[in-house]
Amino acid sequence: MSISFKGIEYRFTVEIWRTEAPGGWHFVSLPTEISSEIRQTLKLKEQGWGRMNATVKIGKSEWQTALWFDTKKNTYLLALKAEIRKKENLSIGNKVKVIIWV
Repeated sequence: MSISFKGIEYRFTVEIWRTEAPGGWHFVSLPTEISSEIRQTLKLKEQGWGRMNATVKIGKSEWQTALWFDTKKNTYLLALKAEIRKKENLSIGNKVKVIIWV
C-alpha cells in the first residue's frame, strides 16, 4: 500500500474469471487481505451495495471504475470491460498485474 494524489494504491496479480451466466461478465477478485484492509479503513467511502469508486491500471490502460464488495466471496470484485480486455489482450485464466487507487 502507498498513498498518492489518486488515493491509496494497491498492487497485486490475480487471475481473470467469468460468471457462468449467459454473456457473463469478466472479473478479477481482489486478494482477500487487500479487500479486508480496504473494507476496514475505507468502508465509509462505500456507496450503496458495497460499491466503491476506484482508478485502475492494467498494462497501459488506466480508467475510472468501481469495485463491488461480494459478501459471498468476502472480497471486492473488479469488472473488466470488453474494451479493456481487447486493448490489453486479456482472457479468462490470464494472470494480470493490477494497480488500484481507492
